[in-house]
Amino acid sequence: MSIDVQQPRALGLVGSRVHIAGTAGGAFEAQFGYRIHEGHDEVVGGFTAGDGVGGHGQFQVQVDVSGASFALDRLFVEVFWVSPQDGAELDKVIVPVVYGPRIVPGYRVYQEYVIKAGDTLWSIATQFYGSGNTYTRLVRANPHVITDPNVITPGSVIRIPQS
Repeated sequence: MSIDVQQPRALGLVGSRVHIAGTAGGAFEAQFGYRIHEGHDEVVGGFTAGDGVGGHGQFQVQVDVSGASFALDRLFVEVFWVSPQDGAELDKVIVPVVYGPRIVPGYRVYQEYVIKAGDTLWSIATQFYGSGNTYTRLVRANPHVITDPNVITPGSVIRIPQS
């Protein structure tokens, strides 16, 4: 059997409802599991996928993680199927994501911002949050773009988490 997780994307910014979608199958209909965790707490569940004749079917699941006590802003979304022989988790796909509510309390959405010449993370944080001290929110929300907070490149697009 195979699993193709198309959402969320790697290092995508997610909120307290995580949308997991893709295709899975290779059997008549199969049970798949998911786990969203950060090493401290986890939310688990399952779904059925397949097309009824051994092909692949689309799946989408909305997972409410608002009750989890996540301590970190990096989560892992795992999708797998469980072996009926020994309970092993097989064909597991792991997608690392960024958990917005740990970055900005009450996180709902993000706004995209194109870095301009002369911008600093401090000035961008001041513009959007009212304080340059909150620039770490930008660093945490954009690990795919900001690898060194002292070096940002004009033309780069960053996410500004909003509550």
